[in-house]
Amino acid sequence: MFEKYAEALAVEIGQRAEEISDDTDTLYIGGGTPSVLPLSVFERIVSALKDVGHGGPYKEFTVEVNPEDIIEKGAEYVRGLLALGVNRISMGVQSFDDRILKFMNRRHDASAARKAYEILEEAGVGNISIDLIFGLPQLDDDQWRETLKNALEISPSGIPPKHISAYQLSVEPGSMLARMVEKGMFEEASDELCEHQYMMLCETLARAGYHHYEISNFAIPGYEAVHNSAYWKHVPYVGLGPGAHSFVASGMGSLPSRSWNLQDLQTYISDPASVRESEVLDEEQLVLEKIMLALRTSDGISAGFLKENCDPASLDHAFRTGSLVLAPSGKIRIPENRSFVSDGIISEIV
Repeated sequence: MFEKYAEALAVEIGQRAEEISDDTDTLYIGGGTPSVLPLSVFERIVSALKDVGHGGPYKEFTVEVNPEDIIEKGAEYVRGLLALGVNRISMGVQSFDDRILKFMNRRHDASAARKAYEILEEAGVGNISIDLIFGLPQLDDDQWRETLKNALEISPSGIPPKHISAYQLSVEPGSMLARMVEKGMFEEASDELCEHQYMMLCETLARAGYHHYEISNFAIPGYEAVHNSAYWKHVPYVGLGPGAHSFVASGMGSLPSRSWNLQDLQTYISDPASVRESEVLDEEQLVLEKIMLALRTSDGISAGFLKENCDPASLDHAFRTGSLVLAPSGKIRIPENRSFVSDGIISEIV
């Protein structure tokens, strides 16, 4: 299936070559567990992109990995990725508490995460991001504090990760966790607890010198994710593979559009174009998305754009209550101490 999947991706790349901009400067392979794939799949993807004139080199080429895959495949696998142009790795650590990792049904333990990180560094990866999870009812302050300490000290060389992403545990419909909630076997953490853990995260990483540049993302200055930042700036992007989404600034009838591939692997392998659906975006949708995405970031959005597109009374209330502030850049942003409730703030002003 790996090789069939690689060929289907190559076919889709050929079909959509015109959608990929000539100034495309990032490539991100993720949204799942791509480190289970052999190097031959990555080679086929890069080759297909070169065939249509978009083979890099990329300013940023990220691959998501799981610790257990890196340990199993070793430094040679990592060096193979680097040889293809990969210059950033994002690893799903999630926690350094083995009981929590077991609860989350992760295949690795804390020692494996440290070992995998060591392999990445020794293989020559200079830009590593790790993912953490908070918002679990069984995660107490001491455990969370220890997890953050371990995250900052994960490198045997003593150099902290260049980037840390932290996400609140979410209960997805149809998931095993959702079924546990329905049966009364699991109770979600309260909003108060989640916000408390989030603020611990913000304060700890600020002391460690990280730039909190987006609600869930923290970077050593200069190592902010280039690819992901494009999403928040509403820059067009092309998503390839089952379940992937794309945004085109001018598409059907010269209007902005969004397209997506259905999550049907077998049909995708037979004919990638057959799983693609799309919609034209109207002006109201574009404005809402631009505000929502920009206000997730520390950079914020221009005051003029907000005034043109938001209710004046709601904006005035948001400024008076401190939900919106003026950033040093002159733009408007949500302050860090309110970023946990940003969705509510955004819904009030648009």
